Amino acid sequence: MRWTGFALVLLLALAGCRDEAPAVAAAPAFPGGALVDLTYPFDEQTIYWPTGEHFALHQDTRGMQPGGYYYEANSFRAAEHGGTHLDAPSHFAEGHWHVDAIPLERTIGPAVLVDVSEQAARDRDYRVSVDDFTHWEAKHGRLPEDTIVLLRTGWGKRWPDAERYLGTAEQGAEAVAKLHFPGLDPAAARWLVEQRAIHAIGIDTASIDAGTSTEFESHRTLFAGDVPAFENVAHLDELPETGFYVIALPMKIGGGSGGPLRIVAVVPAAGGGPTD
Repeated sequence: MRWTGFALVLLLALAGCRDEAPAVAAAPAFPGGALVDLTYPFDEQTIYWPTGEHFALHQDTRGMQPGGYYYEANSFRAAEHGGTHLDAPSHFAEGHWHVDAIPLERTIGPAVLVDVSEQAARDRDYRVSVDDFTHWEAKHGRLPEDTIVLLRTGWGKRWPDAERYLGTAEQGAEAVAKLHFPGLDPAAARWLVEQRAIHAIGIDTASIDAGTSTEFESHRTLFAGDVPAFENVAHLDELPETGFYVIALPMKIGGGSGGPLRIVAVVPAAGGGPTD
């Protein structure tokens, strides 16, 4: 079964969410291929923006209960934007989608990888350019419509060392001026919105804008075009440049500007797409 079969899996799952009962049908097999977890754990090592509240897990109950059974439950606190997470368009575009309003088809679908790790290794403030995308297209063809684009800068190998990953381990508003990491050039963001029709974009750094950005132009451009962004995406070095699928499901926070994201890739076996 190829990607068309996987789309049928999704359609059947979505049909189950409707009020009317779907017709009884045998569910097709899940597509073959390796599952790659692109998500960092949320724990005491999770990296957050210098002004964001870090993840904290509180042990509410743990142990044997009077009824003779074991019971464990926790609570947690964290900023929306930290660790592997999604930025909703409302984060920088008033009146645009909050997390709970983003259509599922925007975060589930075929994906490509644009690798700029060599450029970023020479320049920690590197901005992914239009030329990087056109060079990718010269090799693979035009970016497909409705695709999810992932940007690999190589910064994932620095996680969870905040000093190396962010440029500073300091906290507070003054630390923001010390941030240094690669991002997407605003001109490339405009090109993607105006010249290509992508569904979402992700990167293996703390922000879709480079760390030195003060106006967050890439955020503003993408989100005005209703293109969500995934940040702090893990393990992009395990993905090919084409031919894989992404499932990115954020915590469905009503009215949220972002939230923790569980994102995985389905990478078909060598020699073709997923089969039964």
